[in-house]
Amino acid sequence: MDVLKKILYAIGALVALILIVAAIMPKDLNLESEVIIAKPKQVVFDYVKILDNQKYYSKWVMLDPNVKMSMTGTDGTVGAISAWESSMDDVGVGEQEIKTIVDGERIEYELRFKKPFEATDSAYTTFEAIDSTHTKVINGFRSKMPFPMNLMMPMVRKMLTTDMAINMKNLNEQLSKD
Repeated sequence: MDVLKKILYAIGALVALILIVAAIMPKDLNLESEVIIAKPKQVVFDYVKILDNQKYYSKWVMLDPNVKMSMTGTDGTVGAISAWESSMDDVGVGEQEIKTIVDGERIEYELRFKKPFEATDSAYTTFEAIDSTHTKVINGFRSKMPFPMNLMMPMVRKMLTTDMAINMKNLNEQLSKD
C-alpha cells in the first residue's frame, strides 16, 4: 500500500509541476518568416493578394492534392474568403478572409480553423522595396494558445516556423519562374 501511495504522490506532483509550467508559459504565439524576391514590390504584392495563388506556394494547400477549395467574394479584395476542406488532419477544414489591404504595403487575414481543431488566428504579409527590382516579403502569424494547451507552444512554434519558411521559399521560386 505504501508503494501505491508513493506512486500516486509522484503522479500528483508531476501533474502539479506540468500545470505550474503551463501557467507561467507564454500564451501568445507571434511568428514571422521573410524572403527577398527579385521582382518589383507591386508585382509581388499583386501576386500574393490573390488567395487562389496560394495553391502554388502554400505548403498546407499543396499537401493534399485532393483538397476542395472554394472562394466567396472577389479574390484579392477585402472580404474575399478562401475556404478549404481536406480529409487530411494536416490540412483540415477552415477558411481565410482578407480583412485589410494597404495597396502595395500590407495584407491582413483572419484564419478560421474548423477541423481537426477550432481556432481563429490572424496573419499578415508585408512588402518592402529593397530597390526597384527586389522586394522583402514578411509573412506573420499570430495566435493565442489557452492554458494548458500552451504547453504545446514549443512544438507548434517549431513546426509553424519551418512551414512558413517553406512557404516563403516556394513563393520566391514561383515568382522567379517568369
